[in-house]
Amino acid sequence: MADQKSKILIIDDDIELREMYAEIFQNENFEVLQASGGAEGFDLATRELPDVVFTGIMMPGMDGFSMIEALRKNPTTASIPFVISSHTGREDDNERAANMGVKDFIVRGVTRPVEVIERIKAVLDAVDAEYRLEFDVSALDAQPLAKELNIGEDFKCSNCGEKLSLGLKFEKQRDGVLEARFFCPSCGLKVK
Repeated sequence: MADQKSKILIIDDDIELREMYAEIFQNENFEVLQASGGAEGFDLATRELPDVVFTGIMMPGMDGFSMIEALRKNPTTASIPFVISSHTGREDDNERAANMGVKDFIVRGVTRPVEVIERIKAVLDAVDAEYRLEFDVSALDAQPLAKELNIGEDFKCSNCGEKLSLGLKFEKQRDGVLEARFFCPSCGLKVK
């Protein structure tokens, strides 16, 4: 990502930490956006569409996990990669982040700022194009596909009952392989 400036949104209620990372990322030729909490981060992400979101977890109002869930439900922000910055590094937070598709989980105080930069750049370099599409259950071969996949003719989520969507992922590192999977835009369930 040498020639093109990547846009990073840093979200944390710790202003000193946020300013430190803003300066570090600016020195690495990033365009930097900042927000002090999840609600402000959500608004900024939907307006500015950053290339990556670097967020804390524990913030007043909307926490980092709630913000990520809300952005994942929005088709325009659903494929933005997220990196979490945690001061506790709790295993259950790390596991929850992984289940939400967060690209990296960085523990503050353990990870040096130079490593944070390297890991964010690695996330950006590895990002494959992801597309989320609504799926018409009555179109063309939808019903035979539902039978083949054993997901029911109505294409509804077995977890929450919402209508499933179709996710397509273009994998650069696998010579442009296109992978398709049904998922629930509401609860995040992925149909295998």
